[in-house]
Amino acid sequence: MNPPSMPQPDSTNRFLNLLRAALADGTLVKLTLGKLRPFAPDLTLRNVFARPVMLKTGPQVCLVFRHATRDVTKNLPPAEAAVLLAGLLAESFLDAHLFTPLQTIQLEQNADAARPARIRLITIDGAPPIRPSGHDRSKHRVLDPTAPWLRALGVTNNRGQPRDGMAHKFRQIEKFAELLRDLLAEAGLDTLAIRDAAPLRIADMGAGKGYLTFALAALLGPGAEITGLERRAELVAAANRLANDAGFSSHLRFIEGDIPVAPSPVKPLDVLIALHACDTATDDALAAGLTAGARLLVVSPCCQKELRPQLTPPVVLADALRHGIFQERQSEFVTDALRAQLLECVGFRTKVFEFISTEHTAKNVLIAAHRVHAIGDPSFAAQRTRLLDRTRAFAAFYGIREQRLARHLGIDLTA
Repeated sequence: MNPPSMPQPDSTNRFLNLLRAALADGTLVKLTLGKLRPFAPDLTLRNVFARPVMLKTGPQVCLVFRHATRDVTKNLPPAEAAVLLAGLLAESFLDAHLFTPLQTIQLEQNADAARPARIRLITIDGAPPIRPSGHDRSKHRVLDPTAPWLRALGVTNNRGQPRDGMAHKFRQIEKFAELLRDLLAEAGLDTLAIRDAAPLRIADMGAGKGYLTFALAALLGPGAEITGLERRAELVAAANRLANDAGFSSHLRFIEGDIPVAPSPVKPLDVLIALHACDTATDDALAAGLTAGARLLVVSPCCQKELRPQLTPPVVLADALRHGIFQERQSEFVTDALRAQLLECVGFRTKVFEFISTEHTAKNVLIAAHRVHAIGDPSFAAQRTRLLDRTRAFAAFYGIREQRLARHLGIDLTA
């Protein structure tokens, strides 16, 4: 790894030359633009993400423009994308991260033009080549299927093939790693970009056997400090032995315990993960992440039972919801939709989606949220009021008077 370079007057031009070269020779892995300029032409724009794709018409660059309330996607030829991205850096964004198979280049510009920009170059020794992915070709694997930790967990055999009955588990692990890589980038927490600073602090609450916790350790390496929290002592001991055997002990550990319930103290975190925490344990995990200052929250809820007794459906739905299966699904929908809205009320941008096909697991809904506003930010005050009104109207529509995450956040749903 190379040390950060000193400020240079031509850092922006140097960065743009590196970007053009990566686009021209096909070595671009991805590019992220962030930190909006104070007088940018479009103040609703939050980030821009670029990655290469291979379409039937040839190589293109997929650009995702992330606005406050919507995403816009465009595919452009590399030369056109280079011109557009240079313009965005000149007019809209101060920071950029350029990823290639062997380097990460970070550009930090100043809103004050009199102060020089800074460029940081990180060389990844021995990194494997990463080829452009796209809609018409298979994606690069983010995990090595022959890794010893996958064999030790009984997921794959010595040839890197899923064992009998574990194909779904392997795909779930791999998909989770892919999603976390992208979610970290969206939240501005790309490990490679901050590896020369403090490690990324991640907690996986309710880690179980550690399938996904080990995947994170393999994906992020020593640039992260990962803790798996699990209540069963025998699983904790086995996971720590495997972490040591796999060479992960420097950045991965498992500890015994339950998900902390506020106001229990929690160590500072950057990322909180809780997959399949039952019923209100998901709310406790989210609250723990918020208390710890996490900028990214990723949960896959399970067994959403708390709100079912409170549900008072609108008259038009009453007959349909006399069926138990519909009541259960309605309870799941209302619970997770309310959780997403509550997180937005405290300054997070949320999205809810299926992270894996139902053929792999029935509990496949993921809530991902990353912080975009400090709750005390005056510019967020008016938006927060609207978000609270919307959330309370949603709760009232279904007769919901209280919910555990709302209580943790000090939000009265009946106000």
